[in-house]
Amino acid sequence: QVQVVESGGGLVQPGGSLRLSCVASGRVVDTMRWYRQAPGKERELVAQISGTVTDTIRYGDSVKGRFTVSRNNAKNTMYLQMNNLKPDDTAVYYCAARYMYTTYWGQGTQVTVSS
Repeated sequence: QVQVVESGGGLVQPGGSLRLSCVASGRVVDTMRWYRQAPGKERELVAQISGTVTDTIRYGDSVKGRFTVSRNNAKNTMYLQMNNLKPDDTAVYYCAARYMYTTYWGQGTQVTVSS
C-alpha cells in the first residue's frame, strides 16, 4: 500500500511562483507524475519523472519552460517548481505514484492564480 500526500498549493498572483511537494510513503515508488484538473476540463498531465537513475522527465506542452519537476529518491518525494504562473494554471494539482503496476493518487492541492 502506498500513501500519497501533496502540499504547497495556494493563492498566487500572475507571474508568481509556487512549489508543490508530493510524498509517497509505504513503498519505494517508480514513476511519479503531476496532473491537474481545472473546473469543467479534463485532467491533464503536467509533468512526470521516472524512478530510475536517469530520472527521465516529461512535461505537458502548456507548462514547458515554466515548470520544473524533480525528486529526492531517498525521501520518495517529488517536487514541482512553478514559475511565471498564469490564470490558466488555476486547477487542483494531483500527484500520482506508480508501484508494482498500480497507480496511487493523492487528494490534490488547489492552486489559484489570480490578481
